[in-house]
Amino acid sequence: MFSGFPKDALGFFHELSVEQNKDWFLANKARYDAQWVAPMQALLDEVAAKAPLKVGAPKIMRIYRDTRFAKDKTPYKTHIAGRIPTAKGHTFLYAHFGIDEEWLGGGVYFFEPKQLAVWRKTIHGRGGEAIDKLVQKLRKQGFETGGHDDYVRMPKPYKDDHPRAYLLKMKGLTSGYGEVPRGLVHKPGLVKWIVDQGKANAPLFRWLDEHIPRASEG
Repeated sequence: MFSGFPKDALGFFHELSVEQNKDWFLANKARYDAQWVAPMQALLDEVAAKAPLKVGAPKIMRIYRDTRFAKDKTPYKTHIAGRIPTAKGHTFLYAHFGIDEEWLGGGVYFFEPKQLAVWRKTIHGRGGEAIDKLVQKLRKQGFETGGHDDYVRMPKPYKDDHPRAYLLKMKGLTSGYGEVPRGLVHKPGLVKWIVDQGKANAPLFRWLDEHIPRASEG
C-alpha cells in the first residue's frame, strides 16, 4: 500500500544534481530505492488497480539519462517518473516527481505519423465533434488539456476557418491534472486524488483508445 513519499526524499535528487557520478549513485542507490522506487511502484500499482478503465502493467522509467545526442552529458535524471498505459498503449497516467518539475496526467504526448494522419482525418470528420466537446469540458473543469509545441499554421489541406482548427494544429493530446494539493505527495490520499482525476479524464482516454491506433514498438 502507498503511504506517501518521505518528506525528505527530495534531498536525494538535490544531492544527485551536484554529485552526478557513478560512485556516489551506487553508494546511495539503496536510499533511492527506498525513498523513491518502492513508493512509486506502490503508488502506480494501487492507482492501476483502481483505474476507471482497462489498463496495462505500470512501469517506472530508468533514472539513467540517454546522453548519446545530448549536449548535457550528466548521467542521471533528477526526478523519478512512472507510467500506467491504457489498453491500447496510450497513457492513463504519467507521474513525474523531482526537483525540475512535478506533473501528472495522461493521453498521447506526440502522435506518430500514422497516428497523426488518423487524428486529423477523425477531427475533420464528424468524429471530431465528440473530442472537441470533451476537451472544452475538461478545460472548464480546470484541467490542462491540449497539445504540445503545436503547429502555428494550419496543416494542408485544411482551411484556417475550420471549426476545429485548434485540434488540427495539435501534435498530440494530453490532459494534465494540475498541481497536487499541498503535502498530499507525502500521504496515502494521493492515490484517491489521482484516481479521481483519472475518472474525470477517462472519457478522453477512452476516445483516444477507440480512435487512435497503438504506437509502434521501440
